[in-house]
Amino acid sequence: MLLLIAAIANMSDKPDLTEIMSFDKTKLKKTETREKNPLPTKEGMCPLSEKQDGI
Repeated sequence: MLLLIAAIANMSDKPDLTEIMSFDKTKLKKTETREKNPLPTKEGMCPLSEKQDGI
């Protein structure tokens, strides 16, 4: 049990960064960020307020 605790402590003390150091950013694909849920415009909100006034 004590050996297991010592092994866990040693692993967390020094993280393995070899994969991070060898990562090539140039192989990533270019992406375009798009907003999925844009906020409604003032014109888009007007029909809702008119319907509420008529109730």
